[in-house]
Amino acid sequence: MNKAIVISVSKSSSHTFSKYNYEKIYLLKGLGVKGDAHMGITVKHRSRVSKDPNQPNLRQVHLIHSELFNELKEKGFDINAGEIGENITTKGIELLKLPKDSILNIGDTAKIKITGLRNPCKQLDALKQGLMKAVLDRDENGNLIRKAGIMGIVLEGGEVKIGDEIIVELPQKPYIKLDRV
Repeated sequence: MNKAIVISVSKSSSHTFSKYNYEKIYLLKGLGVKGDAHMGITVKHRSRVSKDPNQPNLRQVHLIHSELFNELKEKGFDINAGEIGENITTKGIELLKLPKDSILNIGDTAKIKITGLRNPCKQLDALKQGLMKAVLDRDENGNLIRKAGIMGIVLEGGEVKIGDEIIVELPQKPYIKLDRV
């Protein structure tokens, strides 16, 4: 079995949809990615701020599995790491199948607690027409599957860089399935 690793890290200091790739990023405990527009204790995503600016930020870090890019390529979309807004691009881990409250140990000290699924938005279509539909699917029962990554909060800060191993710590059972946050 291949180990789970970080293949890209990205951030943007302004509310751009795509983020810029870096060699490394720094996670700050309870806040998110240092220098990223979505860093903070309370919500920073503009749609959520307009509803209630005081709600807790459960979307401090956005992770996407690089395997999604391969799937999208088969559908005609050439997507690069950071382009659809993620901070950490992974390989070798089925992020969407992790239960809520799983902890991702990355590098020497960083710990991210998974809070839920990213709910894809129309900004995906602004990047490439039809992309939003491409990151949505249905299971055998007709339930919506959101494939645009997962969100988390920073439990322990630290440096995250390309090549860092990711070790998953599952929560106690019963597991709670990921839902949008």
